[in-house]
Amino acid sequence: MPIQKILLVDDSKTELHVLSELLTKRGYQVRTAENGEDALKRLQEERPELILMDVVMPGQNGFQLTRAITRDPAYADIPVIICSSKNQETDRVWGLRQGAKDYVVKPVNPEELLSKIKAFG
Repeated sequence: MPIQKILLVDDSKTELHVLSELLTKRGYQVRTAENGEDALKRLQEERPELILMDVVMPGQNGFQLTRAITRDPAYADIPVIICSSKNQETDRVWGLRQGAKDYVVKPVNPEELLSKIKAFG
């Protein structure tokens, strides 16, 4: 079944707006969170089918949050794609080791992101 509900976690209002618009125009239902605390609340309110996760955020960073989500039996089956400006291979490897299923570097190439999302659906 194709992915429809996406939780977008990023502390940048600009990134949230750009990515939300891109995804909603393609028919996805997008909910947003600006930090780890908001993201965990959104998870409990409505279960997404995929999470797009920024890394650099105040409080809990995206690596820590990805690890917490993917190790929680209630959410472990939800794929997380890290979406970050951190473009080093070590960042990508570390993100995947935290439980992320994929890693996209900002600025996001829309077609690359959409094909990665479709790969899970």
